[in-house]
Amino acid sequence: MTEEPTIVPLLEPREGIPPVVTDAVALAETVEAFAAGTGPVAVDAERASGYRYGGRAYLVQLRRAGAGSALIDPIACPDLSALHDAVTGAEIVLHAASQDLPCLAEVGFRPRTMFDTELAGRLLGYERVGLGTMVETVLGLRLEKGHSAADWSTRPLPEDWLRYAALDVEVLIELRDVLHAELVDSGKLDWAREEFDAILATPPTAPRPDPWRRTSGIHRVRNVRALAIVRELWTMRDRIAREGDIAPGRVLPDTAIITAALEVPRTKKALTEISAFTGRSARRHMGDWLAAVAKARTLPDADLPQPSTPGDGPPPANRWADRDPAAAKRLAAARAAVAALADEHRMPTENLLQPDVVRRLTWEPPADITDETVTGRLRELGAREWQISLTAHPLTKALDRLETRGEI
Repeated sequence: MTEEPTIVPLLEPREGIPPVVTDAVALAETVEAFAAGTGPVAVDAERASGYRYGGRAYLVQLRRAGAGSALIDPIACPDLSALHDAVTGAEIVLHAASQDLPCLAEVGFRPRTMFDTELAGRLLGYERVGLGTMVETVLGLRLEKGHSAADWSTRPLPEDWLRYAALDVEVLIELRDVLHAELVDSGKLDWAREEFDAILATPPTAPRPDPWRRTSGIHRVRNVRALAIVRELWTMRDRIAREGDIAPGRVLPDTAIITAALEVPRTKKALTEISAFTGRSARRHMGDWLAAVAKARTLPDADLPQPSTPGDGPPPANRWADRDPAAAKRLAAARAAVAALADEHRMPTENLLQPDVVRRLTWEPPADITDETVTGRLRELGAREWQISLTAHPLTKALDRLETRGEI
């Protein structure tokens, strides 16, 4: 009978909870310590998602051999460019890097090389890649849980939150070292390096032209006048949230916006009868909500939003069979080929080749299906070289087989 591996709880940072860096003198000392350290630098950031407007960092955690751990308050110390300069050339180790890179860039910390332990776990075929699970599975240690969704804009930060934050980088470098060795053994290190470099090279996300269209439940809104109510309420909520530095959902939930669009309340009494408008924050701005609804009701027809905006890509895959049956068959064949390869290489299909790339390739394939044309199309669509080397030929075979058999 196989014994279960012993899991050791990780309850305290090795050197204790470091003091939070909140002034220029302490920051300069931290910069000096990390400049003198050696090897990779583990980095993490805590935000206040769901509490504050935007995604800024409210705590930055770091650890490096020879320097120990540091907790920095980026509100009190909003410029970490000196720290960035001090560790330039070192590999920065993050978990789920794409989540933290934008808020780190806002404070002047922009890694040039990095290792993402979550993405490495995906490429290596780990089924669960959350930091706590990875640390437990790979290192046999159990991290403290419970504060990832906390309001990190709170000041002062409670001691147990700071302990949790320090532990998040406590063994991140050790995790990186084991995963690095596994990537080497599996022949996937070069793939991982390409992925890490691609994340670092990704430009900031451009603002959406109509962000209000992402309101949850908007599919229930069937006419353009009601859509105008959604737009005006969303825009009013966004202004209030931005000015008050409050997460929009805490000002007014999406359910309130959609219900108002469907019921079109014309008085404060009618508005208060919608349960989603009875929250304290929502009640404080009743006049604003009524004004937004009134504006939408009286807009000229020419100013009403269109039912939907045209996208730059293919339609949703569930409509392909009706709109283009041949494309639907190509998509099914391509997905099957990618899924088989993903199983062979023990990784999720979306990491082997992005689903959007597969959709665009099969919606508008090259006129002549050859290894060269498929390779060129994949490259044009942003696939990485390692992905192209694995998938171009199997995709070519899958698509060519459909044409050869006369199925499309």
